[in-house]
Amino acid sequence: MLLVESRNINNKVDFKNALVNPNAPQGGLYSPLSLPQFDGEKYANLSYKEFALKLIESFEFGHEALFDKALKSYEKFDDKNSPIALKKIKDKTYINELWHGPTRAFKDMALQVLPHLLVAALGKTGADKEIVILVATSGDTGKAALEGFRDVPYTRIIVFYPKEGVSAIQELQMNTTGGKNTRVIGIKGNFDDCQNGVKDIFGNSKLASDMAAKGFYFSSANSINWG
Repeated sequence: MLLVESRNINNKVDFKNALVNPNAPQGGLYSPLSLPQFDGEKYANLSYKEFALKLIESFEFGHEALFDKALKSYEKFDDKNSPIALKKIKDKTYINELWHGPTRAFKDMALQVLPHLLVAALGKTGADKEIVILVATSGDTGKAALEGFRDVPYTRIIVFYPKEGVSAIQELQMNTTGGKNTRVIGIKGNFDDCQNGVKDIFGNSKLASDMAAKGFYFSSANSINWG
């Protein structure tokens, strides 16, 4: 399965490279060239992890060890066998609760898995640098990303948030994460200021070159990352 940049149809990359390098050269986003035809009904009795692996296989990524390892991160959720809780409200009406992860944010669904995918992909793409994750957040993404990347080898994470723009609980969550590789920075401004600042860093080729010379590589855990 190849992914293509939205602003350059000639720029096609595989899944691992899209994970490690989510910032496409011309500023576009990566998305699959095609979507699989997927019949979900025949997988109705599978566990969440089993279903996830079938879905991954349907995208032609293959059943690799990196996916098994990544999905083990769901063992940090309330129910080790399933990160979601399906609740019946009334006849034919159900709700999927996505807040059973370690930070109680729905972002845990992706951001507990992403660090393990990213580290494995980094090794497979031949990268030999320490990856620095930059995140702009209005609350949920920041804490989920910090918790996901906390003490994960070969990674560092820096989260920028608007000092007066998140809830007191979210600010406390982020600033008490711990871990040797985490950093949280509150800025005077709003979320757009945080995001624009991160985009400016990603777009600074000289800074990227200087950081590469010191053994560091920038990447993102925001929604631009297809993982």
